[in-house]
Amino acid sequence: MAENIMRKIKIDKVVLNIGGVAEELEKGVKLLGLLVPGRKPARTKSKKRIPSLGVRPNLEVGTVVTIRTGMEEFLKKMFITIDGELKKKQVSENNFSFGIKEYIEIPGMEYRRDIGIKGFDVTVVFKRTGRRVRLKKIKRGKIPKKQIITKEEIIKFMEENFQVEFR
Repeated sequence: MAENIMRKIKIDKVVLNIGGVAEELEKGVKLLGLLVPGRKPARTKSKKRIPSLGVRPNLEVGTVVTIRTGMEEFLKKMFITIDGELKKKQVSENNFSFGIKEYIEIPGMEYRRDIGIKGFDVTVVFKRTGRRVRLKKIKRGKIPKKQIITKEEIIKFMEENFQVEFR
């Protein structure tokens, strides 16, 4: 029997983010600019006041960049950096995340004095055909629970396509 194309899993986007304020934020913006040439990193602002961390509303606390083209090659580089191993607790519904401790571990990246030693987080978001029905503005519809991609499906997809091991 033929496979149902509406059940096929695809990678929607890869999101890179770095947190920090003032000088650390500037270093993060430079690093994301190096990692994803041609894309301008966006800055994120806080919405809440957290006095213990010195955070106030509208303070720039991070930077983020989204990759939608060339995701597979970029992900393969990132998996080489983490030795192709992930933990099952890093996987959630529709996505998984992992951290890179130092950008100099990435193949082809050189140490930059103006950035120093810096790490970042990588989030991979998955989708199925038909997800746009829930996201579009005009004639928006509801999609069923079976449209959500489970942890087990993500683990199977990553093991088959990227040879990633899950512990």
